This record gives sequence, structure tokens and C-alpha cells, in this order.
Amino acid sequence: MELLRTLLSVPGNRENMLEKSMHMNADIIVVDLEDSVPREEKARARAIVKEWLPKIIGNGSKVYVRINPLDSGLTQEDLEAVIIRDIDGISQPKPSTGQDIKKVAEIVTRLEKERGLAEGHIRILPWIENSLGLINAYEIASSSPRINGIVFGANDLILETGMIRSEEGYELLYPRTKIVIAARAAGVSAIDTPYNNFKDETGLIREANLARKLGFSGKFVIHPSQIDIVNRTFRHTEEEIAYAKKVVTTFEEARAKGFASASLDGKMIDIPIAQRALKILLIDEAISSREKRR
Repeated sequence: MELLRTLLSVPGNRENMLEKSMHMNADIIVVDLEDSVPREEKARARAIVKEWLPKIIGNGSKVYVRINPLDSGLTQEDLEAVIIRDIDGISQPKPSTGQDIKKVAEIVTRLEKERGLAEGHIRILPWIENSLGLINAYEIASSSPRINGIVFGANDLILETGMIRSEEGYELLYPRTKIVIAARAAGVSAIDTPYNNFKDETGLIREANLARKLGFSGKFVIHPSQIDIVNRTFRHTEEEIAYAKKVVTTFEEARAKGFASASLDGKMIDIPIAQRALKILLIDEAISSREKRR
């Protein structure tokens, strides 16, 4: 199971930050060629990232690169520079339709073949961050077998729609909920938007807890100080894991006797509840396995 709890964005034109990212405990390092890189720095950032990717890969975190959007005219050059052996994925900003994903997927497939890489290995992680993309969230999430999740990008959506950002986040409840449902319908994960105030630990904890309750698998982070907080938030407690084990055991015993449900502590355990418990155990196993590798 691929962990998508913490995805740390690292500017592609900042070599000091790229070096530090090699020692971060994020599930995924996302090297950014898009929003965090000024237009006049794009070519330089691309060259830096091409040089640094082999150094970053293999240090415990998976490595993705966020390329520039299709309408920038830079997508092809970005992909040419970063599709290398052992890179784990591409993060695609601002797709409006599934066709936008397919265009990038076609380039990735061609480059995999040309460079002798395993076809289909490189994942695509799209950002849902404009109105049309939100409307077409399921279409985007289900547009390619390369997709393993979709990311909510609140900042661009707020800018486009004229929403007013609040501490409570009421204005983002609908897009958050729609993105989770679209992702789950497509069989992929949903990752929540970054929390911009990296010095506000209380606010981050509040927002990460909300995202988890809504069904997100993890959260994008923009500062190393946010990693451990988000990792803890999206990891099940010892009590939850212990109860999940009891649920799975109880259900399996009932199924062996020919029943499709069971009773545990006065509550009914049916197939969806048992499947959720099993998922909790699989996630915990994946986290434990990753911690042993670091």
C-alpha cells in the first residue's frame, strides 16, 4: 500500500532545500517546478532538479516532481528533464478535464519506452484547483491507471471563485467533500490542501483533523515542521488498531461459520465495517514497514 499522508513540497530552484529534503520524514517529497519557482527561474530550476533527482531518490521517501501546467508551454520540457529511472511520480497542476491527464500520460508513456523504463510505473498525482477541475473531479481521478490520488489545491480555487478564506474553512467544505467522494469513487486517495501558516501548529492540527474526518488520506505540507504533526494525525491510534484487529478476527470467525455479520461489544460487524478495519491494519503495516526502512 502506498502511503500518502505527508507530501512535502520543495522548490526546485533551491538547492539547499533539495539537500535538506533527503533527510525529511515525509512519505513523498514533491520537487516543485511550478508555483514556488518564478517564471524567470524555470529553466534554471529544471536543470537543478535534473541534477538533484538521482541524489534525492532512494533516501526513504518516494519522489515526485510537480511539473508546470499544460497551458504554460513548459510541460514537455519538464517531463523530458525529470522522467528518469526510479522516479515515483509526476504531480500535475490545474487539469480541467480527464483529457488533460491523458495528454501528460501519453508523454510519460513515450518517455518510459524511449528510456527503457518499466511502462506504467510512474504515477500521476493531479491537483484539483480550479472550478472546471472541481466539476470534473471524478473524470480526472479516473482518467488514467497511473493516478493514485488527487490533491485539493485551495489557494487557486479561492482566487478564481472569489471565496474568502476563513480559519474555520466553511467555504471549503463543499470542494473538500466533493474531492473525497470523487477520489473514492475512482478508487484512489484524496490529499488535502496545504495549510499556509506553517507557524500555527494549533491551526494545522485542527485542519488536519478535519481533513481526516472528511476522508482524506493525507495532507500536502509546505514546511518540514508540519511533517510530524500530519504524520501523527493520519496514523491510527493504538486503541484503533487493537479494535480493528478484534473486528477482523471476529468477522473471520463468523464468516467461517457461514455468517456475513457478527456481534462485537454489543455492535454489529458487517462486511463494510470489517473491510474498514482491514484497511486500518494495512495502513498501519505500511507505516511500520516504512519506519523500519528509515
